[in-house]
Amino acid sequence: MMLDPTTPVRPVSDVSALLDGMSRTGFQGRKLGESVEVWKDMLKDPQVTILLGLSGAMIPAGMQECLIELVSRRYTDAIVSTGANIFHDICEHCGIRHYIGHHHVDDIELFEKGIDRIYDVFAYEEQFRKVDNIIAEFARSHGGFEGSSASFIKVLGQWLIDTYPEGRSLTATCAASNVPIFIPALCDSSIGIGLVIARRQGIRILVDQIRDADEITSLVEKTAKTGVVYIGGGVPKNFIQQTQVIASIHKSDCSGHDYAIQYTTDTPHFGGLSGCTFEEAMSWGKESCTCSNVQCFCDATIALPLVTSALIGSGAVREAKKSE
Repeated sequence: MMLDPTTPVRPVSDVSALLDGMSRTGFQGRKLGESVEVWKDMLKDPQVTILLGLSGAMIPAGMQECLIELVSRRYTDAIVSTGANIFHDICEHCGIRHYIGHHHVDDIELFEKGIDRIYDVFAYEEQFRKVDNIIAEFARSHGGFEGSSASFIKVLGQWLIDTYPEGRSLTATCAASNVPIFIPALCDSSIGIGLVIARRQGIRILVDQIRDADEITSLVEKTAKTGVVYIGGGVPKNFIQQTQVIASIHKSDCSGHDYAIQYTTDTPHFGGLSGCTFEEAMSWGKESCTCSNVQCFCDATIALPLVTSALIGSGAVREAKKSE
């Protein structure tokens, strides 16, 4: 039996070269490096549609520009996100900022000062409520809405571009790039709060979550291969995972995602979906039995900037899809 030796990683200024070197080391450093290679393989495959799951508080933590680059360079074709991430993204577009704070703090004092805390990031509750009302204003200006969350967010993204042209956001970038953002638990966020405000003012709002499941599954059914990238886990992960199950009920040749990457701090042995291994997912038919996959157990705020920089630094370019 021949074994390949590990190679000590050399510190270099080139992030792409650094992660390439890390792919021949050990532990989660190797997994981080290997994940870049799997993502690059997806980008080279003209048959694959790439779906990105986004959970956690990535926008408040400063990951917005990384995500915008992933969309702008077409390193992903569709996003499934928590509502909170998109709400915070809208805040930034409208000029409402998040601030450097601290996790060792008197939270009762913060409450009295009207400051919300996300670990070591601060924000002003009054400003968040202002954005709740901006969302309600949007709903009023459109006379209500009926459709999927992806359709809703696309219209909202275009409205942000028109109403706040100086702003910059993932939501607006996706709207301009025709990359859908699905939010399967939209009501579980301040976007939902804003829409409740509008509904109580008599505006008819119906975000059809069943249509979400049908629309994203249709994307999967129309493509020869699928690749998935999960930033964290949660609802976005399972919403993407189950597309293969739904598709298999209606289309016999769907046999699981062909590529899979996850960056998570959750572990599999407590039985939660966020830490569930891709091997376990194969038993459900969610991943192909020949799936090229890497799970890196790492804080996504460490992994995402490094991986995005490595992809860009390596000159990775998306191959034109055959369907295009």
